Amino acid sequence: MSDKPVIGFIGVGYMGHGMAKNILKGGYSLWIKGRSNRTPIDSLVGMGATEAATAAEMAANCDIIHICLSNSPQVEEVIRGEGGILEGAREGLIVIDTTTADPTSTMALAADMAAKGVTMVDAPLGRTPKEAEEGTLDAMVGCDEAVFDTVKPVIDCWAGTVTRIGDVGAGHKMKLLMNFLGAAYASLYSEAVAIGAGVGISPHTFREVIGPSRLGSGFFGTFMQYVCDRDENAHKFTIANMSKDIRYVNAMATDAGVVNVMASAARHYFTHAEAIGAGADFVPMLSNHVGRINGMDMEEITKK
Repeated sequence: MSDKPVIGFIGVGYMGHGMAKNILKGGYSLWIKGRSNRTPIDSLVGMGATEAATAAEMAANCDIIHICLSNSPQVEEVIRGEGGILEGAREGLIVIDTTTADPTSTMALAADMAAKGVTMVDAPLGRTPKEAEEGTLDAMVGCDEAVFDTVKPVIDCWAGTVTRIGDVGAGHKMKLLMNFLGAAYASLYSEAVAIGAGVGISPHTFREVIGPSRLGSGFFGTFMQYVCDRDENAHKFTIANMSKDIRYVNAMATDAGVVNVMASAARHYFTHAEAIGAGADFVPMLSNHVGRINGMDMEEITKK
């Protein structure tokens, strides 16, 4: 009989499917719980995972549960709600929240779980679904050192880089700083290609000059892969999710009493895109909306 902990995974979407798959490949017994999309659930069950009817059932059978959802209200519901983790939790259970979440909510949930002998770990993710499938994500972990030693072998199944940031909540704070940069870059690049188009510099020329320079980056590469090549799968992270994250960044700065001019500016582009019904678009598609504000059709511009 294996002495490895039994693992649970709630949320097997874009990121969660690859993460859960790699936990199975690591030799762990795995329980999963998805939502309405049966494709990733059936895929994982076909690999040997067990499907839980509720989070409470999972909590009664698992030693470590991952959560990979879209926002803090969803995490709160799956932990505190009817049929939630706390309903079925046993003392000693560890919950690893990989959601990009509001640190204030994380700290409150950690306190609620500690009262029942459950330990909260925040381990939000860096990179994309491609790296999730490959098992090479970045993990920013918030927990004490003893708990980190317990969970790291499991996190190593789906992460190529694992960094303990500090105690619980620190991981989510670090992730918000990372996504602040992502939202700001997306806004900056969208505005830059629109200005360029306005003065006769094509997006292709912009990429050709900036890409190999010191200002190039992996984010720039995937962003411009959509802008120039119209590859919709270059960076599969939705505007709605980034809009949520930049709202959390602004709230974190406000709570800390820190001036946040750049975060506030980036928020407006994402809020606008959401308001016109484009929340399901991926982040590089923000360039289309910034172009449209300026009377430009970016798809037509890139064809010229």
